[in-house]
Amino acid sequence: MSKYWSDFVHGLEPYVPGEQPKMDKLVKLNTNEHPLGPSPKVIEVIRAEADDRLRLYPDPDSSQLKQAIADYYSNQGYGIKRSQVFVGNGSDEVLAHLFMAFFKQEQPLLFPDITYSFYKVYCGLYQIDYQPVPLDDALGIAVDDYLEGDKPRANGGIIFPNPNAPTGKLLPLSEIERLLQINTETLVVIDEAYIDFAGSPGQGRDTAIALVNRYPNLLVTQTLSKSRSLAGLRIGLAVGDEALIDGLNRIKDSFNSYPLDRLAIAAGVAAFEDQAWFEKGCEQVVGQREWLNEQLAQRGFESLPSAANFLFTRHGQYSGASLARGLREQGVIVRHFGKPERIADYLRITVGTPEQNQALITALDGLSEKFKV
Repeated sequence: MSKYWSDFVHGLEPYVPGEQPKMDKLVKLNTNEHPLGPSPKVIEVIRAEADDRLRLYPDPDSSQLKQAIADYYSNQGYGIKRSQVFVGNGSDEVLAHLFMAFFKQEQPLLFPDITYSFYKVYCGLYQIDYQPVPLDDALGIAVDDYLEGDKPRANGGIIFPNPNAPTGKLLPLSEIERLLQINTETLVVIDEAYIDFAGSPGQGRDTAIALVNRYPNLLVTQTLSKSRSLAGLRIGLAVGDEALIDGLNRIKDSFNSYPLDRLAIAAGVAAFEDQAWFEKGCEQVVGQREWLNEQLAQRGFESLPSAANFLFTRHGQYSGASLARGLREQGVIVRHFGKPERIADYLRITVGTPEQNQALITALDGLSEKFKV
């Protein structure tokens, strides 16, 4: 603390990211990074771009990257134009801009009570009123909880991840559309950080981007940190109606006119163009997710059905805290949230390489009875 802090800063509760350990030889399964590295074409274009041109400012509109994103989704039959795409420094920055642009309303923002914890942080930062909506008994998002019969609950906006985080559960696209058909007067944001691991590997056919041209109050956010292995570059995007994108650009240009650097723009374009590498990575994660789920089940774990690159799982005889502690002592790091109480015994385990996943299973098998509660 400092005497120079304002009262506002004193009252903030910042987001706590997953641990990035400095120790060597740890099996790191706590931050949902992709086990397969980025496309070789990405590395190639970064090397080509790292020259004297770095003295120049990047394109403030990131036009080439926006066009690559629009082309990618248009090729899937969604008819997306470049003017419907927004990009920023990771999806967290995109989310920060949209909270500021759209959610400071008279009615509260609605989002799940167990979800991406940055939503609550943004509400505190921008002084946005919000109302958590409890997940159902199976830790799923229920659209009816955002409605009052055939009318929407009073709200200044709705946001949730799909698949949800940290549960990994997927809400069918038909349910998202049902929400949009009833909730027509406020913005609905679907945060799709993990959508490429749902449905058929690499196809992304469950994305709500398929709906943006039918619902002008729908905004879909995504990231290149997960399925495209670019967590170290920070590239996020949003797709929606042109008027929504204009609103985001007004915020961006009042904050940072050059959000993406030259290397990130070039890398993002290459990542979207290398479809084969993308599909290979998604297939690997989905395959290893199923293997890991089976191995955990054989050892008494109960995992929620996951459409993401992680499993949300618990054991009937061991607490989440003791398991996380015991795994760490054996060199394996997983994410344990502890709160709220409903998920206190769950671990979120990133799907790693086959070798990392086997190391996790070996560590679980080696846990001592001293961790049992």
